[in-house]
Parts: sequence; structure tokens; C-alpha cells
Amino acid sequence: MRIAGITIPDSKRLEIGLTAVYGIGRVRAHKILTEAKIDFGKKPTELTAEEEATIGKLVTDYHIEGELRRDVSANIKRLKDIRSYRGERHARHLPVRGQRTKTNSRSVRGNVRKTMTSGRRKVDKK
Repeated sequence: MRIAGITIPDSKRLEIGLTAVYGIGRVRAHKILTEAKIDFGKKPTELTAEEEATIGKLVTDYHIEGELRRDVSANIKRLKDIRSYRGERHARHLPVRGQRTKTNSRSVRGNVRKTMTSGRRKVDKK
């Protein structure tokens, strides 16, 4: 089964398989399947052609995949262009939403985890 150019995995339940599409998470997948009156536990191979068409129609109502990716990148570009704080953080590849950077971040900042022995010098005691 394909939705928006993405192949839904046949081995997974529909509620999980739909999350392979960018812009569809667990909540939205549940909402789509509830509106289509399809059991969450069904596998994509068990669907009829009519059920596939219903899911495809319901999914097209949302911004997904390429359109959503374009919107997100346009929003980030706008923040960079107006030189906002969040735009500067995006440009430098640093955490944008107020996260701590002294210890937790793993980014361009070069915050590499150090082991116990790397920071200390070994001294021979006599």
C-alpha cells in the first residue's frame, strides 16, 4: 500500500505503519482510521481496495510529506532572514528551544563526552 509516494510497511499494524508518512503521527493515524471505520490492528495486506481508497482520501486532507517539508523549511528560512534569535540558533546548528548546551547538547558546538581518565593525569606514587 502506498500513500503520498511512501510505501506503508506490510508487516506492521496500520496505526504504526501510517506513521512512516512524514506529518502523520500516532494521534493523526488513530483519527484517520477512526474516520475510515477501520480496525487499528489490521495489516495493510488485509485491506480491501475500497478501504485503501478511503484512507488515501482522508490522508490528502492534511499537509504531509513534500508540502509539509517545504513549509517547515520556509519557516526556518524566514527566521534566518529576519535574523531572529531562533533563526541564528538554526543557522549555527545549535538547540533552538532553550535547551541546556553546557553538558547535554551533542552538536556542532563540539561537546564531546569525556571519560573519567581522560581529564586526569596519572601520577605514580612511591
